[in-house]
Amino acid sequence: MAKDFASMEDSNRSDNPSIHDVSDPARRTVLRGGAAASLMAMLGGCASVGDLLSTGPSMGFKPIPPGFGDQLVVPEGYTAQVIAAWGEPVGIPGQMPDFRMDASNSAQDQAVQMGMHHDGLVFFPLGDGRSRGLLAMNHEYTDDGLLHVGGMTDWTAQKVQKSMNAHGLSVIEIEMKEGRWSMVRPSRYARRVTMFTPFEVGGPAAGHPLMRTAADPEGRRVLGTLNNCASAITPWGTYLSGEENFAFYFNGPERPSPHEQRWGIRARGRGYQWHPHEERFDAVKHPNEPNRFGWVVELDPMDPTSTPIKRTALGRAAHEGAWVSVTRDGRAVVYSGEDAQFEYIYKFVSRDRIRPAGNGLTAAQANRDLLDHGTLYVARFDADGRGRWIALVHGQGPLTAANGFADQAEVLIKARQASDAVGATKMDRPEWLAIDPKNGWVYCTLTNNSSRGGKDRPGVDAANPRANNTMGQIIRWKEDGDFDGMGFAWNHLVLAGDPANSRPEARGNIRGDIFGCADGIAFDRRGLLWVQTDAHATQMYKGEFERIGNNQMLACDVRTGEFRRFLTAPTNCEVTGVDWSADGRTMFINIQHPGETPSDRSDPKDPSRFSNWPDFQPGGRPRSATVVIRRRDGGVIGT
Repeated sequence: MAKDFASMEDSNRSDNPSIHDVSDPARRTVLRGGAAASLMAMLGGCASVGDLLSTGPSMGFKPIPPGFGDQLVVPEGYTAQVIAAWGEPVGIPGQMPDFRMDASNSAQDQAVQMGMHHDGLVFFPLGDGRSRGLLAMNHEYTDDGLLHVGGMTDWTAQKVQKSMNAHGLSVIEIEMKEGRWSMVRPSRYARRVTMFTPFEVGGPAAGHPLMRTAADPEGRRVLGTLNNCASAITPWGTYLSGEENFAFYFNGPERPSPHEQRWGIRARGRGYQWHPHEERFDAVKHPNEPNRFGWVVELDPMDPTSTPIKRTALGRAAHEGAWVSVTRDGRAVVYSGEDAQFEYIYKFVSRDRIRPAGNGLTAAQANRDLLDHGTLYVARFDADGRGRWIALVHGQGPLTAANGFADQAEVLIKARQASDAVGATKMDRPEWLAIDPKNGWVYCTLTNNSSRGGKDRPGVDAANPRANNTMGQIIRWKEDGDFDGMGFAWNHLVLAGDPANSRPEARGNIRGDIFGCADGIAFDRRGLLWVQTDAHATQMYKGEFERIGNNQMLACDVRTGEFRRFLTAPTNCEVTGVDWSADGRTMFINIQHPGETPSDRSDPKDPSRFSNWPDFQPGGRPRSATVVIRRRDGGVIGT
């Protein structure tokens, strides 16, 4: 989805007391700028927390310089191989149409081909997981200038259907032979999930009046998932994906209701124009349809016949994704962030323990309803380096019928309003989260927020300490006791930026290679943190981003805070999604929207104006794709 500042959702106009309202005013003055030395002094000691200094992994590769060309670069001694590009058939038996470089594939073709704009991915091992497995991945959004012959001119129902089929999820089978990975086609596992795939509604909001529509009067069956961003695997072997900027797809009324305003529903939508041919995206006629999006969805990739489920107990949001940890007594704790300006960080604690496979059930089947029961919390980060989780439970505090929350389902459907009401901390676009396997610290990228400190917008605070925050930061916390703890200690791993910038708020405090707009993060099995960036085409190569270059992936030793650049990506793309084979010798990442234009819509007359990666064919067009990275000597990645 568009990450340029002009089009970012900024719908939080609540006046709930946030951290900047209760922290020390003198400290806020320091944080607003002008006194960068004070800012760096305050944050410089944050990493020196006892259990962060324990023995950890080393980075055994030579860092590479910033990238500026239309190419993908990895360190000396590594190889990068492209597979599973947009439009490649996923491998459904009897349905494997070839990709046509002129964009003439039909909507029906697209329904069985890799979707557009690959995002989060997960590798599911088959056998020992060293040379065979499944990749499940998200397809966040479409560039309709690339997707169709003629782009969005002569807009038709067929083009809308093709765009809807290019969204969603893919499951593919892959294998390695003689050091090279390829898709297995046909495969009994191959699957596409599109905007026409039926989803069950699970949890408290299933059947609620706010979930009912003319096409689904029971409110229990939704067609499709869209704007899917980050992804994660659960301990019971399923795939979690977050529905992010769903509001952009709906045509709203000229005068939106307060609920619609809080969720970014606007008249005429924001460019997709599905509603003239797919009426359910006209929120004027179907005002409850937007309530059916913004959920974490769960899919069993091992069972292509299973029905995916929208997990409403985890709350509705512009979800980046969801990540699972496990308490000592075996309950699931799911962390999630909402990628929009001044929105929130959540966690869900399951009521029940994770059940093992048995009695003829797989682990996925045994835990089919695990995420339907539990408690949702929202985070408050206080200025003293402490924080707490506030329960979003009907009847507690302001979450009552008198304040617009008739029941628990309405609290979850209106999770933003509920979080406003309880005074949660308004964050700088929370995106991916990662849980350190060595010590349980939880990390979250706050990618940027240029509106921070602007006119009539929230000011800086301890957790979000920079006005006009173009560069972003990574925050982390350690729960008190266990993952279900109600309090935590927090600090920043890093403030991104370039120390050569003149504006103090854009310099950052990076130790090592510079970057901005951290987005994807994940720990490998050794405990090394991998960080991916997503600066927009409107930012890169100029001003404060002039020296940073293309988007990139870096490794970080969280003990020392050192960042080392591992990969630079093609022109104007995002680096996103990362996972590893079971032996750690293969890394999988996605390259999204190579050649992204400042408007996020390519000119169909000049599709390769900014990039022609990865095919570089004359008359071609850029394609999102999966990249397989290996060491030439077959060693473990990063060592």
